[in-house]
Amino acid sequence: LCWHPGPPPPFCVTKRWASDWEGWCSFLPWAHSACASPPTLGIEDLCQKRDELCRQIQQEEDEKQRLQNEVRQLTEKLARVNENLARKIASRNEFDRTIAETEAAYLKILESSQTLLSVLKREAGNLTKATASEQKSSGGNKDS
Repeated sequence: LCWHPGPPPPFCVTKRWASDWEGWCSFLPWAHSACASPPTLGIEDLCQKRDELCRQIQQEEDEKQRLQNEVRQLTEKLARVNENLARKIASRNEFDRTIAETEAAYLKILESSQTLLSVLKREAGNLTKATASEQKSSGGNKDS
């Protein structure tokens, strides 16, 4: 049907039509002279569709805002994680360097200890031989 049961939605019709029902009916040449309410011409349906679209737009704008806030928060969190990660990697690299230097120093100490031990054994052997030889030579002179 083409008749509107109540007043037209204010945002869907012009002020001229919304303010004067008689004007509405006289504006439409095909309208009956006993116009109790204006014809909708599908305007009500269009207004309902527009309202629904406005609701959907608002929902998507709200969702967009929520997602932008979430992206901002995640971006800030990512920056903090990257900073912490960089500090920890630098610390780990420092540990690696210290461990490598300590291992190198330990190996030098070990090598020096082994060299010292061999020298001590050789010198102890030389002293033992010298003492034995001295005792032989001393012992032989005492007997004569």
